[in-house]
Amino acid sequence: MKSKTATQKDILRALEQRLPSFSKGQRVLARFVLDNYDKAAFMTASRLGAAVGVSESTVVRFAAELGFRGYPGMKKALQEVVRSRLTAVERLEVAEQTMNTQDVARAVLRADIANLQATLDETDEAAFNTAVDRILSARRIFIVGMRTSTTLANFLGFYLNLLRDNIHVVQDTAAMEVYEQMLRVREGDLVIGISFPRYSNRTINAMKYARDRKAGTLGITDTKTSPLNDYADVCLFAKSEMVSFLDSLVAPMGLINALIVAIGTRDREHTFQTFRDLEDIWSEYGVYQTIEH
Repeated sequence: MKSKTATQKDILRALEQRLPSFSKGQRVLARFVLDNYDKAAFMTASRLGAAVGVSESTVVRFAAELGFRGYPGMKKALQEVVRSRLTAVERLEVAEQTMNTQDVARAVLRADIANLQATLDETDEAAFNTAVDRILSARRIFIVGMRTSTTLANFLGFYLNLLRDNIHVVQDTAAMEVYEQMLRVREGDLVIGISFPRYSNRTINAMKYARDRKAGTLGITDTKTSPLNDYADVCLFAKSEMVSFLDSLVAPMGLINALIVAIGTRDREHTFQTFRDLEDIWSEYGVYQTIEH
């Protein structure tokens, strides 16, 4: 039996390779999944069984045969394939079939709550504490987040810049300019790569570049099957399930919030003094609007 992680990475390839060895009912099921994985990824076991004319129990046994503990594991693996392969237009088509478009606000907010809860349940405290240690001990920190992850990178960079020196947010520009911004990365530095499906090649290559130059690497991504995990010394995971044509960044932002707070708490006196100084500056230069009561 294949390991769960391996199966998540190549479930479609496994189905193709093992097709001849399946029973008649399993072959029908496998063929349907191969041809309609974008739809199957969001079906219940009973609905998938009904679509191909087999029982729900056959679907559950089929998932176990592939190496999953249950049908939810197989469904999750298919959803990961969907998220990494589908174009924005195809995502829209899937969303129309799976989302209650009459109550979008509640559907999206419920999905975000589920992402936050799953991230909380699966957060590795040891890895999180190691990430905090790496950030505090690094000589310089380079933060790389491209495409939609640019927002996360800028947010992390803004607050880290208040808490410590030598923070560099690599700008999402032409590919060669990314390497120019990271030209002097070396041992003792830390490169934080942030990427969620569809994964950015620039971020992945930037992490590889950092690794080749013996810099430390910290990844913030969605799952252990993320390509970012291959180049990260430490990796933190936040759920980012597909919502229509976009992926929710609510849980990743929550994880980054936790990182920032942990770093500030670890060096409490310095943090308090920093914000005392900032309050004086903000007051003197009228940075914020004063509300009269």
